[in-house]
Amino acid sequence: MDEITAQELKDRLAHSSNIQLLDVREPEEFEICNLGGELIPLGELSRQSARIRRDIPVVVICHHGFRSAQAINYLTQRLGFDNLLNLKGGIHAWATQVDPSMAVY
Repeated sequence: MDEITAQELKDRLAHSSNIQLLDVREPEEFEICNLGGELIPLGELSRQSARIRRDIPVVVICHHGFRSAQAINYLTQRLGFDNLLNLKGGIHAWATQVDPSMAVY
């Protein structure tokens, strides 16, 4: 599984908007802190997979990187996606390494 660090994601977002952010946490978690992007909770992936782009890189985000890894395994093995990157350490890594003003939980 391909991964991207919080710093690498920050750099990519600064130089290109040609990336989709897919957050697979629950709505209550998304309300606490998020990077924008599409919110599709892990349990909704099968029903909402049409919202996920196949033509550009998609960074999958969760709290610490475990649910996003599950999401990537599902999307690649069951639906044939090949453009997914796991945010290593999840939104928590972003908050601690990139944006210390972001709420943590």
